[in-house]
Amino acid sequence: MARRIAPTVGPRVHERGNKRLDGVLDFVAFAARPMPLLTLLDEAPRRIVSLLEAEVCSLYLLEGDKSELVMRGNVGLSNAAIGQVRLRVGQGITGESIEYMRPISTETAEQHGAYKHFAGIGEERFPVFLAVPFRGKAGPLGAVVVQRSAVPFTEADIELLALVGGLIAAGSRHAELVDEARERRARRTGGGTRKVTLAGRPVVVGRALGAVAALRRPPRRPEERPNVPEGTDADADVRRLRGAFDVAEKAIHGLRERAGSIGLAADAQFLSTYVEILEDMRFRERATELVASGAGVAQALSKVARAVTRAAASVTRDSFLEERARDIEDLCDALTMLADTDRRSALPSKAVLLGDTLTVFDLLVSTRSMPTGIALTERASGPRTRVLLKLMNIPAVADVKGLFRWATDGDIALLDGDHGLFIINPSKSEVASLREDRRSSQGPAREKGDRPNAGEGAGKGKVEGKGASRAPVSR
Repeated sequence: MARRIAPTVGPRVHERGNKRLDGVLDFVAFAARPMPLLTLLDEAPRRIVSLLEAEVCSLYLLEGDKSELVMRGNVGLSNAAIGQVRLRVGQGITGESIEYMRPISTETAEQHGAYKHFAGIGEERFPVFLAVPFRGKAGPLGAVVVQRSAVPFTEADIELLALVGGLIAAGSRHAELVDEARERRARRTGGGTRKVTLAGRPVVVGRALGAVAALRRPPRRPEERPNVPEGTDADADVRRLRGAFDVAEKAIHGLRERAGSIGLAADAQFLSTYVEILEDMRFRERATELVASGAGVAQALSKVARAVTRAAASVTRDSFLEERARDIEDLCDALTMLADTDRRSALPSKAVLLGDTLTVFDLLVSTRSMPTGIALTERASGPRTRVLLKLMNIPAVADVKGLFRWATDGDIALLDGDHGLFIINPSKSEVASLREDRRSSQGPAREKGDRPNAGEGAGKGKVEGKGASRAPVSR
């Protein structure tokens, strides 16, 4: 009897249709291609949410001296969390995963001993929590966190996320190598400068590209101007001063209206002080009298400001008068620039502005150059700064350490108010990503929500999109 031979089983091609396998292959292809860091921060969380059927995905990066974890990418939580949620290594479940360099999961995050709550971001709705660290060749780089409202993560989910974290680490390293190669090519040709990415806190969302320009102020002590015959330059100076008063008064009233329209009326109460100063006839008359005598606008306003400062200093520990004196100095600086006919000292148009501080002066004067974005150092702090940035209505990042150490006037910079990053000498791919972002923002609403157009100037009405509702995150 002949022996029956079993049919040969051929290799199986795994066609599309297996959701998880398709998602893994798509993520591998995504992570393998060169891309700007901003693209990785935006796209990776979206893909991971789909891959693991999670409701939340957050990307944390180790920054500074590698001791602080900062959320730089997210899907599923409030946009206010990006750039604001910060943990020390060992703090919270995510920080603990970095400390041990092992995944940590729980079905009830709030009951975990290391849990760190952040109010206002809605995290409590997703108690099923998984944090997986990822490393580079020199140590940990960050962590990826996924969350669900009910279904626990399986062992297979944990293993898959660990591999995904490795792909994210490799992708970020690949981007770094691309930038290094770009720098070497530039040096061989004798030109080009180093690309630098600085981290800060996002305040107003949106992205902007432009030449760097530092915020400017008029000289603190303008040179004395000799008296001129009545009826010549003095008359023209008086007209310019009166025009500056009118422009400033109209602008301050406009700022107060805008603050009310975006829910910042209470936080912008300090603008009332400027209204009172502008409507103080003694202040106007004294400045006008000095200008009419031939002192010149800058010299006259400087004398008025110094007189107010001396009066405030003579009163022991009167914080109200001291603050009012600073506001008057600020307003006098603004009036000086508004009355100035020499435009050589003006800021270049469409620039990305840098500064150590931000005052009402900048809303009255600096915004006239239609800047595309603004970055401030860690010296600019306090609730007033946040209000002023929102009233400027352009992409803004604050608390950027090393800003003036790396950036100088004329450098090209990309400011990312979505993630809180400031990139000096961005790559071509990053510039292309910005242009694509601009095209997308002009079309239908994005998944992340509408935003102001990148490069949009200040003073164009009410703040739109995410920037209108973003609030500080409670600790």
